[in-house]
Amino acid sequence: MRRIAALVLSALGAFLIVLAVITRFVIVPEAVKFPLNENSISTLIANNASYFSPSKLTELTGAQLQDTVTVQGDNAAGDTTRAVWNDFSYVYDTTNKLTYSYTYERLAFDRRSAELINCCGTTVGTTSYLHLSGLGFVWPIGAQKKTYQYFDTTLLKPEPMVYAGTAVVNGLTTYKYVETLSALPTGSQTLPGSLVGQPAAPVVTLKQYNTSMTTEFVDPATGAPVKAISSQHMYLADSSGSQALNLLNATFTTSPSSVASNVQSAKHRDVEIQLLSVILPVIFGLAGIILLITGIVLAATGRRFDEYDDGYTDEYDETGQVTA
Repeated sequence: MRRIAALVLSALGAFLIVLAVITRFVIVPEAVKFPLNENSISTLIANNASYFSPSKLTELTGAQLQDTVTVQGDNAAGDTTRAVWNDFSYVYDTTNKLTYSYTYERLAFDRRSAELINCCGTTVGTTSYLHLSGLGFVWPIGAQKKTYQYFDTTLLKPEPMVYAGTAVVNGLTTYKYVETLSALPTGSQTLPGSLVGQPAAPVVTLKQYNTSMTTEFVDPATGAPVKAISSQHMYLADSSGSQALNLLNATFTTSPSSVASNVQSAKHRDVEIQLLSVILPVIFGLAGIILLITGIVLAATGRRFDEYDDGYTDEYDETGQVTA
């Protein structure tokens, strides 16, 4: 009986040790991924913003802009390795009751590394691009303290997002990544000269420039951004490089309610990742080691008891008396 118990305990211990290894190195890579069916809404607010209104043909100041960002996953286009998400951004001037802009993005990316993939009808704005690179909607699962290349949808090319330390957001420790753009040309616009102080010119063509600084606060475990602060200044410049018309000057910040929702989701996902990556493997591993050692000890002591019994067996004669 002792030998059977030792065998059972040893076998169960070995099984749990193997299960710990499988959980950590096989199950986790397959289970911990960005979802295919993402469905989220976040709001960013810019107070005291100024911008040129095409409908009013003038610059509006002191406005509150509200950017509502809706992200929806395309299940059918995704698979075990890639996700495809659609991003709808609607910016509305709540002060003057005007629509500022509406944009659409469709990006495919690796479900663990977050690297963009060129497939599945990738679209930025109104144009499809086939050679995207860098990160898109999210950071890698298990983000690192380093600079990442992030695809800028205004410049249509990857730009460095520099690691800038940690910050606690609603009780969650996040990594900060900052992108800084200084007066980079992003195209040109043709408009009446009267709008830019040149009434004698029926139309003028001016270069458009973009200056911005964007800070993303990212949960490193899940790779999910939970808060963003983006200061943007877009303007048209004359031949000397001086601003001729302000197109947008605003600082967008994720609203408190959206931050709270994002942090709650990140914390919930963190617990799941911690459970699969650390807690279960440790429990399985320790339990397996204990059972395996117990089985080995039980088997060893069982052999000693057998040897003791074999060496000291009494012999009896026909009357029941001990003969030796």
